[in-house]
Amino acid sequence: MKNFLKLTFNSEQTALAIRVDQQTELLDALERIGLGGSRPVLVVVGGASNISEADLLRIQRLFTEVLAPIAESLGAYVVDGGTDAGVMQLMGEARTQIGAKFALIGVTPESKVALPNQQEPAADLTPLEPNHTHFVLVPGNNWGDESSWISEVATVLANNAPSLTILLNGGEITFKDAFSSVNTGRLVVVIAGSGRTADILADALRGEANDERAKKLAESGILQYIDLINIEKGIENLGKTIKDLLSN
Repeated sequence: MKNFLKLTFNSEQTALAIRVDQQTELLDALERIGLGGSRPVLVVVGGASNISEADLLRIQRLFTEVLAPIAESLGAYVVDGGTDAGVMQLMGEARTQIGAKFALIGVTPESKVALPNQQEPAADLTPLEPNHTHFVLVPGNNWGDESSWISEVATVLANNAPSLTILLNGGEITFKDAFSSVNTGRLVVVIAGSGRTADILADALRGEANDERAKKLAESGILQYIDLINIEKGIENLGKTIKDLLSN
């Protein structure tokens, strides 16, 4: 087990971070940063820096009107990739926007991110999202190395409480994230109409798969989709689905 860090962002927000080397250390590591017990967990995966402006705007309301308020009302833990991009940025901003108190935990490969108190970080490092409350810094030299860790962190935090993955938009790594959830037996709710990987998976769930990975995920039986064609209806359906699945 490595050290515990207190991060302070330019915005004056602070977060607790812990470095871990082995997944077997997670229980102790999470308790050290104040994350214990058993609570419902919402995992959010999907588009990061390659998400288009149009897709970002389309899904923004889901974060402020559904994901953040439900996490708050259920006292859930929310787990994502923690960087200041795409769905992780939307999750952090939504939490602050509604004045929520739920713990928002970013799980990310330490070698790929710039910590806020670093002197002149390398240009190719990605900043952490400043509205997150906690970070788990994991080993790995590539994006995607965090996928199995995100899933394992969610399992440890839920500690037998219900958990659920929401998948919006996304690229190659999002397939990996989906497999990590499915392999753990965690239901994945795909937001159809949010673009890219999510739409490929939704097609597969409708029996229109061209992508082998999508086909395999659809056949797992633990993926379902919610359509965003009508945004008002999508918001209502997503809210109801998440509440039902996380409250049981």
